[in-house]
Amino acid sequence: MRRDQPRTILYPLWRLALCCWLLGACLTAQAAPFEDSMAQRTLACAGCHGPQGRSGPDGYYPRLAGKPAGYLYNQLVNLQQGRRTYPLMQSLLAPLDDAYLRTLADYFSGLNVPYPPPALQATDKALLARGLQLVRQGDPALQIPACVQCHGTALTGVQPSVPGLLGLPRDYLNAQLGGWQNGQRQAQAPDCMADIAKRLSQADVHALSSWLSSQTVPLASRAAAQKPPLANGAKEIRCGSAPW
Repeated sequence: MRRDQPRTILYPLWRLALCCWLLGACLTAQAAPFEDSMAQRTLACAGCHGPQGRSGPDGYYPRLAGKPAGYLYNQLVNLQQGRRTYPLMQSLLAPLDDAYLRTLADYFSGLNVPYPPPALQATDKALLARGLQLVRQGDPALQIPACVQCHGTALTGVQPSVPGLLGLPRDYLNAQLGGWQNGQRQAQAPDCMADIAKRLSQADVHALSSWLSSQTVPLASRAAAQKPPLANGAKEIRCGSAPW
């Protein structure tokens, strides 16, 4: 600066610097202290699975909150060990030990947050009727058991390892059934869901996902304590990921 430049030019700059410093000090003083909790650690999960694991906004990332802990743990292990294929999740889970996977599963299982209302679906009565038949009765001729046989009468899951089927977007259901069919999604042997999914036609996959995604989740949405008794003529299903 030239010696003859008026000193008053410095005053606005000085005031601006002082205001910035005061603003920074206020923001620092008001910032919440860091809390090393599972709620804080799992904020990274919210980017895809939504706040508190409520589900992602795009209809593909599933809900984590309230699902049986055994199911969540099995899926974390399946991803970590390559039975389910999703590179981003596999890289996130790679450094975590088994105890921490169980802690994550227990945390999300314990969250009880409301479900959103079901998305509007096409009202094809024949399609929805076929979906309802598969859910409640299955199709003995195709050796397809009823969904309620394993997932519970209310379709909210069964402790400790079977998930609910309600509250999931149609696109997600389609993607997972397709994953079972083409081997992108697997579970511990015997892989009962892979066997069942491979007996479904594309039309039946569409019927199932359309009916399930159109249902309202009951207020009592927690998993049942035990699976329902076998219906007349139904056969016991052996699943490696949900031994009973």
